[in-house]
This record gives sequence, C-alpha cells and structure tokens, in this order.
Amino acid sequence: MSSSDSDARSLQAQLAESVQLVPMIELPKFVVGVDAAYVESDSNPRPSNTVLGIGAAVVIDTSSFEVIEEATITVEVAADYQPGFLAAREAPVLLAAIDQLDHKPDLVVCDGHGIAHPRRAGLACHVGVALGIPTIGCAKQPLVGPHIEVGTDRGAFEPVVVNGETVGAVVRTSSNVKPVYVSPGHLIDVDSSVRHILALAPKFRLPETTRAADHLARKAAAEA
Repeated sequence: MSSSDSDARSLQAQLAESVQLVPMIELPKFVVGVDAAYVESDSNPRPSNTVLGIGAAVVIDTSSFEVIEEATITVEVAADYQPGFLAAREAPVLLAAIDQLDHKPDLVVCDGHGIAHPRRAGLACHVGVALGIPTIGCAKQPLVGPHIEVGTDRGAFEPVVVNGETVGAVVRTSSNVKPVYVSPGHLIDVDSSVRHILALAPKFRLPETTRAADHLARKAAAEA
C-alpha cells in the first residue's frame, strides 16, 4: 500500500465516524443532483497526471421534476481513478459545482455510494459531511454486500447487509429494469433514502436528479 493510499484510507476512516444516520421523513421541494465528467484537452496544457473535471449540479422541483437551476464548473483533477476512492477525485468537483448554485441544497443525490462502501465512506458521505446536509448515494453497480435478488416490480427492494448491519438497499425503480443501489450518505437513514429515491424516479431507472445532472455534465464536457 502506498503512502497516498494509506492517507486516503485514514481520511475515509475519520469521515465514517462523522456520518450521522437519521430519518428524513419529508422529501424537500428542491433536491440537488450532481454528476461529473472528465475530458482531456490539448488546448489547455496541464500536468500529464491531470485531466479536466466537469462538475454539474442541478436543482429539481420535486412537485414537477422541472430543472429550476443548473451550474457547471471545470477544475483540474487527478487522471487516475482507484476503485473505492472515487470521492478523492470527484467530491471536490461536485462540491465546487454545488457552490455555484443560488439555491441552498436541502438534499443532494450523488451518482455513487454512501455508507455501502468498504470503509463506510462513499462519495455521498464525503459530500454530505463537507456540506453538513442530507445526501443519498444512488449507484448503478454494487460495491459491497451480496448480490441480492430483488422483485421485478417497481418499488421492490432488498437490504444490503454487511457484518450484520443494513447499509443500503437494492431498489427496483422501474419494473423489469435493472435495479439501483441506494445508501445514505449523511443526515438520512436507509429507509428514508429508499423512499426518496423511489419518489425521484417516477418513470425511469435513475432518479430525475441524476438524469438531469448527467445530461448537463455530458453537455458541458462536449463543449469543453
């Protein structure tokens, strides 16, 4: 293990101790979705070990699922991604994008994991603790726990259990479509996270927050 890996693990251990899991009964009227994209640009000379990170943040009105505000930002980030350490690369980009918003987030949905992480310190935990607000991780692939079979109907879910503790859930957001992997990041619990992700994904596999943020990040990356 390199010294940088050791430092990253130590930081994650400290972060995990700061995470608080509490119920969040009501879905806020405004929810922020974040995503990032990465591009290499010869027109902007940089150190060879960096790329351009495009951070995208959108504010969704949960009563209509309309995007009412969006922001992007471009920063230099490390070129290499190490599995289990996504937040080291992506969290600064996403936090910078959120900082551009006029709306103060009441809840942030990240395209990644929360406490369903080998060290209970996924991307959503980093963002939530840094901002002091509720965050949910909603990922396309599992990171920890067994691969649990979940019912085929929308709304079906099964817990993700690690060492006897429920750290997230496999959730079917759309009937007969691949499930998503939901886990709390900070200031929310597993049950509330599942309920809110289902509310934010009325038609498609991914929540509207993630869909809008992904679209914005891809658009900004294409124009970078």
